[in-house]
Amino acid sequence: MSEAPPSRTTPPEPRVAILLCTFNGQNHLHEQLDSFTAQNHRNWQMWISDDGSQDDTLNILQHYQSTTEPDKIRLQAGPRQGFVANFMSLTCQADIEVDFYAYADQDDIWEPDKLQRALTCLQQVAPHTPALYCTRTRVVDKSGKHVGFSPLFRKPPSFANALVQNVGGGNTMVFNRAARDLLREVSPGAHIVSQDWWMYMVVSGCGGRVYYDAYPSVRYRQHGDNLVGANSSWTARAVRMRMLWQGRFRNWTDLNLNSLEHLRHRLTRDNQIILEHFSAARRASGWRRLTDILASGVYRQTTLGTLSLLLAAAFGKV
Repeated sequence: MSEAPPSRTTPPEPRVAILLCTFNGQNHLHEQLDSFTAQNHRNWQMWISDDGSQDDTLNILQHYQSTTEPDKIRLQAGPRQGFVANFMSLTCQADIEVDFYAYADQDDIWEPDKLQRALTCLQQVAPHTPALYCTRTRVVDKSGKHVGFSPLFRKPPSFANALVQNVGGGNTMVFNRAARDLLREVSPGAHIVSQDWWMYMVVSGCGGRVYYDAYPSVRYRQHGDNLVGANSSWTARAVRMRMLWQGRFRNWTDLNLNSLEHLRHRLTRDNQIILEHFSAARRASGWRRLTDILASGVYRQTTLGTLSLLLAAAFGKV
């Protein structure tokens, strides 16, 4: 009598923590929450940090919490220090221990395959290597009508790009536990511009993997209450150029570089050299400033953007 073949069990789906930060988000929160429950990937928990909402946001969240299985949705009070601090508090929260993490804003809509596409990509990376996945977005108006797309980036993501530009909106970002652990290690005390730009700099700088997917996984809602815009129109580009020449970008870079100094030892050697040249260019004057910025190899995703960066650097605006 032959032995029965060994039984094969399907490996469990990876566990995902959706990190959602809310503040007075009653107008569009229902659609975002519904898009979570419609995900093809089902093994997720939602961790929500509310930063002191005064509208109906908490009632909406508590209703969803009461109608889902126990512990599917965790709701807590945020630090009330702005959206960056709110997201970083969730990112660095020690008891959120899963395989992958996904940032979420309160007024977007996720496509049903958002998590599955991200995990298919990220699972190709060794678990000990920090890895970050981000995508393009479909821009919609306040009623959900298609308006356009965020810019399509064609150059590879890298630390040289991350120093001067963020390619991935936080609302599209999914990252592995190694990336989360790296953020927890290097972020305490860091004064940063945004959690998504910081994530891009840290993961790319410390030898991690960054993937940019041209597929728009999120319907990004544009309305009057947006904290950060889509940056896809010529008007938005003109606004960014004006901020560049007014010194806003230089102030942002000051914040980022001051925080990067605390993790310089964690950067790869090649990225340490890039950072040294970039920092030297910002201290230099005349032609030396331009020479160092070119030696650093920093670039933006478009030729026009890189030329604007070099011109601004020549005048000490970077």
